[in-house]
Amino acid sequence: MRVSTDYRAAGGRSGPGRAVTAAGAFCAGAAVAYLCDPVRGRSRRARARDKAAHATHKLRDGLGVLSRDLSNRSRGLAAAVRYRFSGRSVDDRVLHERVRAELGRHVSHSHAVDVLVHDGIVTLAGDVLAAEDERARRAIRRVPGVRGVEAV
Repeated sequence: MRVSTDYRAAGGRSGPGRAVTAAGAFCAGAAVAYLCDPVRGRSRRARARDKAAHATHKLRDGLGVLSRDLSNRSRGLAAAVRYRFSGRSVDDRVLHERVRAELGRHVSHSHAVDVLVHDGIVTLAGDVLAAEDERARRAIRRVPGVRGVEAV
C-alpha cells in the first residue's frame, strides 16, 4: 500500500477551492458574530427579521398582481376567441356606444355628429372638419359589429 502525503490525493481541496471555502467560513463566522453580539445583536436580528417579512409581503403582493394580470389576460383572450367564432352580431344600442367612443377619438367636435345605427349600418349626420372626415369613417368601419358606414 502506498501512502501519499499529497493533499489532493487524500481527497482535500487545494488552490482556489480551498480559498473559496476559507472565505465562506470567514463570512459565516462574521455573520454569526454580527448577529449574536451581546450588545447590538438583538436589534440586528429584529431588523433582519423585519426585512425578511417585508420582502415576503412584497413577493406575495407581486405574485397576486401577476396572477390577476394573467387571469385578466386569459379572460380577454378567451373573449376574443369567442368573438371570432360566434360572429360579429351585436345589439344596435351597444354598437351606437362603440361608434360614439371611436368617433370621440378621431373627431375634435364629436358632439356635433349625430349617430344612427340600424342593423349594423351606421349613419353619420352633422358637421365634421374636412381633415377628420375620412379618418373618422375608416376608424368607424373597423369597429366590431359595423357592417357599413353612410354619411349624410
